[in-house]
Amino acid sequence: MPESVKKLVALKATVLVESGAGWGAARSDNEYTEAGAAVSEDRSVLLQAADVLVTVNRPSPQDFSSLKSGAVVIGFLRPLDEPAALQPALTQGLTTFAMELVPRITRAQSMDALSSMATVSGYKAVIIAAERLPRMFPMLMTAAGTVPPAKVLVLGAGVAGLQAIATGRRLGAVVEAYDVRAAAGEQVRSLGANFLDVDLGGLKTEDAGGYAVELSEEALERGRRLIEERAKISDVVITTAQVPGRRAPLLMTEAAVYGMKTGSVVIDLAGATGGNCALSKPDQGIEINGVLIIAPLNLPATVPVHASQLYSRNITSFLSPLIKEGELHIDMNDDVVGPSCVSHEGQWVNTRVVAALK
Repeated sequence: MPESVKKLVALKATVLVESGAGWGAARSDNEYTEAGAAVSEDRSVLLQAADVLVTVNRPSPQDFSSLKSGAVVIGFLRPLDEPAALQPALTQGLTTFAMELVPRITRAQSMDALSSMATVSGYKAVIIAAERLPRMFPMLMTAAGTVPPAKVLVLGAGVAGLQAIATGRRLGAVVEAYDVRAAAGEQVRSLGANFLDVDLGGLKTEDAGGYAVELSEEALERGRRLIEERAKISDVVITTAQVPGRRAPLLMTEAAVYGMKTGSVVIDLAGATGGNCALSKPDQGIEINGVLIIAPLNLPATVPVHASQLYSRNITSFLSPLIKEGELHIDMNDDVVGPSCVSHEGQWVNTRVVAALK
């Protein structure tokens, strides 16, 4: 975004922008020029000139090949889901940083793009549900009688789940949430929602970075039984549970869907990694037994202005410390830079990515 261009120019960096890149986020070429960037329509020239390519999604093999050896690529690269697709970057001798791998430490909070995009997704999921649900969310006292509030069940109390809870509450719904991490209960309750607790027998449910870990089938089944019961009385179910580099956990069985009331809505935010609902189809809305199931793949793109602002700030926070007097300095021993790096000097440098390649 232009506001980030100004910050990078202030660091004595030269910023090149592809013409039209900002239109989707309501930003014109003139705004980038005024911020100090050079705007060009020639994509190949821009790529060949770049020391650092900042992108949203992983570049195509053709774009990778257009970059000069030693160039840096920063973006959502899906290194744990599709690591082999980064082979062209390795062949080209590029240094790649995946925003998905930014560690969840205090210093890196402003760089946490996953959380930024999850915030947008959680919000938009509730808005979609409210639009498609054939009833209103809030309780209303009218001359014709009382309209009871909608009941919303949120599965997964990470960033997306918490934002969904907060948004559902703002719209007046009665909200309850489930998460395998008992520690999430306090955050759920602080937002005014009810937390559904399941005894998982002391199993480890999150890693050192705060991400959920893959659970045993027995542990998942305990949760599914509870979810099936609560889904019966819910008007909306929003699922947000994902495990980095793994298929999304199955939380809603076919029986859970068939047990829901006619007119109910399920928004499955894990569609890109297999879905939390057994019947959801990626990027589709389907109706089964009177229940609408929607599994959007890229909700942040439907709120492009704020999604772009947040992501732009994340990227700038990551990149700015690497620029000193207009020169790029990469310290692989840095506790943010090192863990975020996928490839460097023709080698895979991230152990999680190496493991995913096997």
